[in-house]
Amino acid sequence: MPAAPQPGDLVGLIEDRGPQLAIVQDIRGSRATLRVGSTARPLALPLRQLDLIAAGDHFAPPAPGPAQGPWGLQDSVLAASLPAVRELGAAWLLLADSSAPDAKASAISLEELADLVGSAADPALRAALWLWLQGDQTLFRWRQGQVLPRSLAELRPLRLQRRREQLAVLRRDAWHRQLQLRQPIEAGALAAAEAEELALLRHWARGDTEIPLPAPLRQALHHAHCPAEAGPIRHLLADLGQWPRHHLPSLEATTWELGFSAALEAEAERLLALAEDPMPGDEHRLDLSQLHLFTIDDDDTVDIDDGLSLEPSAAGGLPRLWIHIADPGRLIAADSPLDLEARRRASSLYLARGALPMFPTALVTGVFSLRQGQRCAAWSLAVDLDETGAVVTHELHRSWVKPAYRLSYGDADELIELAPPEEPAPARIHALMQQRRAWRLRQGALELDQPEGRIRCRQDQAQLEVTDPSASRSMVAEAMILAGAVIAAHGIQTSLALPYRSQQSANLPSEQELADLPPGPVRHAAIRRCLARGHVGVQPAPHFSLGLEAYVQATSPIRRYGDLLTQRQLALQQEGGAVLDEAQMAAMLGALEGAVREGITISREDQRHWQQVWFEQNPQPQWRGLMLRWLRVQDDLALVHLEDLCLDFPCLCPSGANPGDPLLVRVELVDSLRDQLRLRASA
Repeated sequence: MPAAPQPGDLVGLIEDRGPQLAIVQDIRGSRATLRVGSTARPLALPLRQLDLIAAGDHFAPPAPGPAQGPWGLQDSVLAASLPAVRELGAAWLLLADSSAPDAKASAISLEELADLVGSAADPALRAALWLWLQGDQTLFRWRQGQVLPRSLAELRPLRLQRRREQLAVLRRDAWHRQLQLRQPIEAGALAAAEAEELALLRHWARGDTEIPLPAPLRQALHHAHCPAEAGPIRHLLADLGQWPRHHLPSLEATTWELGFSAALEAEAERLLALAEDPMPGDEHRLDLSQLHLFTIDDDDTVDIDDGLSLEPSAAGGLPRLWIHIADPGRLIAADSPLDLEARRRASSLYLARGALPMFPTALVTGVFSLRQGQRCAAWSLAVDLDETGAVVTHELHRSWVKPAYRLSYGDADELIELAPPEEPAPARIHALMQQRRAWRLRQGALELDQPEGRIRCRQDQAQLEVTDPSASRSMVAEAMILAGAVIAAHGIQTSLALPYRSQQSANLPSEQELADLPPGPVRHAAIRRCLARGHVGVQPAPHFSLGLEAYVQATSPIRRYGDLLTQRQLALQQEGGAVLDEAQMAAMLGALEGAVREGITISREDQRHWQQVWFEQNPQPQWRGLMLRWLRVQDDLALVHLEDLCLDFPCLCPSGANPGDPLLVRVELVDSLRDQLRLRASA
């Protein structure tokens, strides 16, 4: 048995940081007081945790620490004292029985091993050997204070493992050099460990830092001049060809990015094949194919979910307005695979590069849409208005319709303005909707129309599109609001649980305060900052900015799952089926809430990214702006409207600026990969 350590002895101990040398200062019972390492750090440990390396009898009093005199075991001394690998191997050959691969050699003391390779009287040699034995060597085992040579049978797998580890380190180092070179790589050629690090970098690039970066990877990032932050890592991955420059972190691995599975696409094809076959309830549909129906959408719209027509009044009064909404529920059964997928998405996303639909594209652009010249399933709402714009009566039917033609907003504006005798319907519907709009304004609705800018992407080029208020856009919007108001009133009258959309009343600036502000964006900004967010719930409540007692979004069932849910409730009610009660409807809306929020986050990030790309691709010394309102006065941060872009941005502004002040805005910093845009304005 090794002797017990005494005061002044040199001992070894194992800590989390690795093996350490120490000097015994005092012993009390079964515990020793130590001075550890080059700093002579004080520590108390049980004697059983200490390995005696060399006796300190010739030192009186005990030395303060192993690195101080008289021991003087500095790192350089220890390194110089350790024998060469060849000598240590020779010692192993002497101790191990190489003639019998499985034979077990006898254990020796540290002192005896030191005598084999040098002099046991040299404490530096004994300390160096002890540290070496605790390290990553394969020749010996250190067990209970003794040295045991490993057998040849043990060495072979150890050396094989060592070689594998060395190769892994070489591969890792080569991979980290690739990071530093910042040149495109082939991800498929990476080994498993490097592929895991690449996947971890992608997690960090999208802001998911829950798993820490390993120390060697952090060091490699440092050498690649890449801080361990999302933006710089996106830059690095883009240089490596592993992050598309316009990829959205919030879209990563979402159901929208993954697309529709092969099984869902096959289900869509099956429904397409069944579209012309009779479906349950078709026999009760009202045939309105004779109505002169037209749709109005942007030129690039592919999912057409609403249309309008006019029916002359038999009594010579105001004509009857028909609002027709696509009926995807004819083919999509509740809780079917495509219905569950649509529920997971909650809505279609309309991004700068195009739409990510709630249903497979073949359905969205095909049988679900109100297609020109095609017999289409629809929900048709007939509304009679009086001269003030108030609703007198309404009817709601599942129907067959046949759109006569499709109009762009520009086409519709021209028909409204010219009102040709051969096509009077657009102008007449526009007049009806102006009456309805005036009625809502008298109920307190807000009028906040202004040009709106949006950035679109065409072949990775950011393009600005400005939508101006127009007669046709106002007409369509008013008709859709009217449909939502009528269906909400129907739900209240029949006690039908629906996803009612409401907005609390707001304390707006006084008329004098608004009059002191320039009309348009500045005045609108003062009003908008007072408005509460919209709320969706099962209890009907007023919608402040629309001027309605109740409202339901119901006119986009191809694009919003909540609208499809409304149609489904109406269908069950008409058929006498079991509709969802308020508790069930609340649970359904709660299940949609997460996907709705995620979709909003993606859409906002998408537009913010392409705004930054637009500034990168369209450098200009300065832009004309209007100060809208302060965001953080203490930081000189305000909301500014850029007039040429019809967009609002946070901007550093001169202190003392007031809403409505004209400004000249310049770009101080823009980096779309880092999600950075800093604007500064001057008077």
